Amino acid sequence: MRKLASYIDHTLLKATATPDDIRDLCEEAAMYGFAAVCVNPVYVDLAAHLLAGSGVKVATVVGFPLGANLTWVKEEETRQAVRCKADEIDMVISLGAAKSGQWDAVANDVHSVVEAAEGKIVKAILETCCLDDDEKCQAALAALRGGAHFVKTSTGFGSGGATVEDIQLLRRTVGDSAQIKASGGIRTLEQVRAMIAAGADRIGASASVAIMQALQKESS
Repeated sequence: MRKLASYIDHTLLKATATPDDIRDLCEEAAMYGFAAVCVNPVYVDLAAHLLAGSGVKVATVVGFPLGANLTWVKEEETRQAVRCKADEIDMVISLGAAKSGQWDAVANDVHSVVEAAEGKIVKAILETCCLDDDEKCQAALAALRGGAHFVKTSTGFGSGGATVEDIQLLRRTVGDSAQIKASGGIRTLEQVRAMIAAGADRIGASASVAIMQALQKESS
């Protein structure tokens, strides 16, 4: 139970999330021992307060969900998140730059967020549903050049989420130079196992509790 939980970022990024929803999220994360919660920037301070001393990290999103913010806006979002005690930053890359092959611009955008994060973990969200396989590889490599610690498949707000094939492709591309987060559409224990087997180091899911309950049921 604890081993599987340690892969999971327990996620709530709905625009309609309330403080009570975040309290429930954090309580569940502490109970199961998830790696982190992932919340919108407005709730970083609350989540950090609720999870202090629990061992569960607080992740937040930057340039979310489109990646179309100016780089200086992403930088300031990141600085503010760090001030509010975020441990990890999940930032959306510049998808327009990626689609036009401006890989230096993608790398520089990521690098600016990495610098603003002051040593905190940065995950670069590629939004793989918007990219062809070559673009996925180039985007992952640009994120590495920018200093990202993870490449992440999806926001969960695009037209598609994580696939086993994309995790395998990203693992072949980045090797051991970065970790991989699978996110978007992962709702079952079987999907989690498949993503981990394909090379994912972290799983982003809003169905985390249901996944853990499925494991409990299987083990009983």
